[in-house]
Amino acid sequence: MLKYNIILVLIIFSALESLAQEDDVIPEINVSIISMINEGNSYITFPTDIGNLEPLWFEANLNPSFHIRQNKDSRLMGVLTPQIIFRMYQEPSFPIRTPSFIPQITAYYKLISKTEAKSLSIMGKFAHHSNGQDGEFYNEDGEINLRDGSFSTNYMEFGLIKTNYVKKLRAVQFFSTSLEIHPKGLSSDELDGMYGFYRWNSSFSIFKLPADPDKKVKRSTISIKGKTSWMFGELYDWNTCNINRLNISFTFFYHPKFLEEIGLFAHVYHGMDYYNIYFNHQITVLRFGIMTDKLRF
Repeated sequence: MLKYNIILVLIIFSALESLAQEDDVIPEINVSIISMINEGNSYITFPTDIGNLEPLWFEANLNPSFHIRQNKDSRLMGVLTPQIIFRMYQEPSFPIRTPSFIPQITAYYKLISKTEAKSLSIMGKFAHHSNGQDGEFYNEDGEINLRDGSFSTNYMEFGLIKTNYVKKLRAVQFFSTSLEIHPKGLSSDELDGMYGFYRWNSSFSIFKLPADPDKKVKRSTISIKGKTSWMFGELYDWNTCNINRLNISFTFFYHPKFLEEIGLFAHVYHGMDYYNIYFNHQITVLRFGIMTDKLRF
């Protein structure tokens, strides 16, 4: 696994170095772009996962966003996102078990300016995460019921988003940090002591823009995104500094010229499984696939 990570990092840095160019045009970053970075894109993976995840034909993330705003340059904007994640397993009849339903509503407010690349924004989110099942949480043998066991949690998230523009690399940077809280009364009782109810989330993204100053709408050619999440509170018998409390991911996205609305991505993830009732699995996986390219500067 370490070998693949090293190769991936070398490819990324080589690509960024070769694409670095000077330019005087600074892109405008409005709150719509900030929200799209924070919400993430839709994707589908190839059946080539490397790691300890169950054999899959694919994992898909359907992540459309509905914007509520006065106009495209508004400082304040709401976003409705009926997100769904599902996995198709490499088993007879190709089952799709217990999809993750994550409907959410998020508000963004840009504090400094409407369009400048260098700015600070705040966000607040309320979300629901469940698997749409009503079976018993545990099987008769005491193991978690992964087939149709009921999983449900509701959470709030509050954070800051900092944007910047690196002129030398023609790259837009985004850094966000937030606190995620799952109130016990709004989550399945069985999750108490096993699920991270308090999380500190951080992410850092870089979007490399093409060297074309005359182009009115710019498309990111390469993007890199890293995310970490540290889980606080009572969690199994782990002490406060147990490394199992850390979830970490890294995504490299490339948009080739011969594709219009999608691109290719490689993704590394380590930590607690994010797929609803599978949360008690610790996974490490490298995967590849295609991802939507809805971001425009």
